[in-house]
Amino acid sequence: MDLIVAKFGGTSVGNGERIKKAAQSVVNEYMKGNQVVVVVSAVNKTTDDLIKLSHDAVGEGLTEKRKAEILAMGELTSTRLFSAAIESLGVKSEFIDPYNELWPVVTDSNPLEAKIDFKTTNKKVEGIRDLINQGIIPVICGFLGKGPDGEITTLGRGGSDITAFLLGHCLDANEVIIVTDVDGVMSTDPNKIEEAELLDKISVEEMRDLATHGAQVLHPHALKYKDPLINSKIINFNKGDLTQSGTKIVGPFNGEMMKCASLYSEPLSVIALVGDGMLKEVGLLSELTTRLSENEINIFGISAGQNSMTVFINKKDSDKAYHLLHDLVIESDVLSSLSLGKDTAMITLVSPDFIETPGIISNIAEPLRKNNINIVEISSSQTAIVVFVEWKDGKKAHELVKEVLK
Repeated sequence: MDLIVAKFGGTSVGNGERIKKAAQSVVNEYMKGNQVVVVVSAVNKTTDDLIKLSHDAVGEGLTEKRKAEILAMGELTSTRLFSAAIESLGVKSEFIDPYNELWPVVTDSNPLEAKIDFKTTNKKVEGIRDLINQGIIPVICGFLGKGPDGEITTLGRGGSDITAFLLGHCLDANEVIIVTDVDGVMSTDPNKIEEAELLDKISVEEMRDLATHGAQVLHPHALKYKDPLINSKIINFNKGDLTQSGTKIVGPFNGEMMKCASLYSEPLSVIALVGDGMLKEVGLLSELTTRLSENEINIFGISAGQNSMTVFINKKDSDKAYHLLHDLVIESDVLSSLSLGKDTAMITLVSPDFIETPGIISNIAEPLRKNNINIVEISSSQTAIVVFVEWKDGKKAHELVKEVLK
């Protein structure tokens, strides 16, 4: 017997026919002997309509508390419809909203961008487990939470994805299924490039970065709760079949979602190239990386500015790389000179919280400044920050920045 958490997005419950089809797909899994927990969003465009209605009726005088209560009406309605549709197919179901004593998702008091109280939620979810062990299919409001005083909160737009992965994690589910209006994750936007292909699988890190940079398939914060032992996939609602393949979300692997700070064990060398008009020279960066790669020299970091370019390579390769890139300077019309800098240490910090932590770069830089440690270079992605300092300061810098993650 598998435990499945199935989240249905707004378009997948966009009308009565779709709700019935979605309910049937859940019942089909239940009849196979599986346990199913349903997370449902508001019916398509309902949240947008509620926002417009409240804005037209109240305008700027609408408090965040009132707005959260109004926005909740979409999910309060869709859960009742979905649960009723399941029961019409002969299976017991119960809708669970924040007014229900079994409601599991507990948050802080922020009405519109609430943070989850994971410890309390993990305890409250046992009530949901009791329901499914009784053969009842719970249908739970996505997007919503309950604050410390019992008030309704929301997790932000797209928060139903967070609800699904959170419950999957707390319930030790076998699978979390995101049911939406696309077949899965594509190689790019098919509306822009017709040749876009469906991906069989995608890693948590790749999915999170795609979502953060605008892909609408999945909320990036949801993947914070993706357990590596729980299968997950994104599928299209139109087939009405939860067993369809779609795109699998794999990982995280080797604790990539854990908070950690690591110091690379060997010194790196930094080579700086300078020249006027570098940014206007087509293919210059490609020429640089090609020369190093053809000589099996790995690049640990690279950056380009208006009149300079820096590249970090292993110290043991520095002399060879230095001569190779000098040849590039001599041959180029825009490069004028290059230099080989001091030995450098590379510290990599990883945390799923970086994406929602304003000022994280400042938090990392401040203890280094206070200890008179100069940052040679810094680069960042959604969940990782790489800091280069002088080799002599590497160990001390590592110990200092580790404290930022606590």
